[in-house]
Amino acid sequence: MNSLKPLQERIDNYLATYISQFSPSNLQQAMSYSLLAGGKRIRPILVYLTGQMFNCPLMKLDSVAAAIESMHTYSLIHDDLPAMDNDNLRRGKPTCHIQFGQAEAILAGDALQSLAFSLLSENQHIDNQSKIKMISELARASGIAGMCLGQSLDLQAEQQKVTLEHLQNIHNHKTGALIQAAVRLGAYASGEEAKPYYQNLDNYAQAIGLAFQIQDDILDVIGEQELMGKPQGSDMALEKSTYPALVGLQNAIEMTQKLYQQAIDSLTQIPYNNQPLKDLAGFIINRNS
Repeated sequence: MNSLKPLQERIDNYLATYISQFSPSNLQQAMSYSLLAGGKRIRPILVYLTGQMFNCPLMKLDSVAAAIESMHTYSLIHDDLPAMDNDNLRRGKPTCHIQFGQAEAILAGDALQSLAFSLLSENQHIDNQSKIKMISELARASGIAGMCLGQSLDLQAEQQKVTLEHLQNIHNHKTGALIQAAVRLGAYASGEEAKPYYQNLDNYAQAIGLAFQIQDDILDVIGEQELMGKPQGSDMALEKSTYPALVGLQNAIEMTQKLYQQAIDSLTQIPYNNQPLKDLAGFIINRNS
């Protein structure tokens, strides 16, 4: 999706500049290695697009977008560890623990997590009340009420038969919570103008968050490793519960289409330029990596 490229480049440049301020060390190198490995940058782009919809300046959103990507990168480093998903490849490169060792990878993830909160608290363009709201939201979405719980539930579900409802609960936490946080942070940075539309934005984020994970499950079955940058069939090898395994590939594809429509319907109730967020929803369900 070419329209996303300027925002991808913007967040890449911001992250590279920010992480370079720290003294060179093995830890700084491991953090940079994973943080600057590329990727779609969906979460920071959600921050940008949501804020832009309410006429929030990009400069005000940079550190917010960087915070959500820092948190996301921490989760990827830890998810790849042998004790978790045991992946050797991420974004077409050796995973952090393969490149730097498990201990350094754990520390890099820990440091990126705390870095996310530093990025939010240091933003000079946002008032303190909004900062507290953002920090609280990111903490909620990342911990026991969000992403960490989702990963725990996902690990417990390996080699188990789960219901569709339970699988949805896993992914609403594991993937959806941070995607919802990205949209909320973009709205919070926009001030009072966005406040009447919080529920519409939540509905949008919940729909695309689940659609994102289902599409990941679909790509694990039919995707090309060269495009995905990670091994195909890794979920199957771990006997993970996935949507294609539970409802069949075609039904999983149909579910993403329904969720896409839900996302679009949520945005149509917001009387601002919501087309970029609609386009992003389409990109999420049609991506091949």
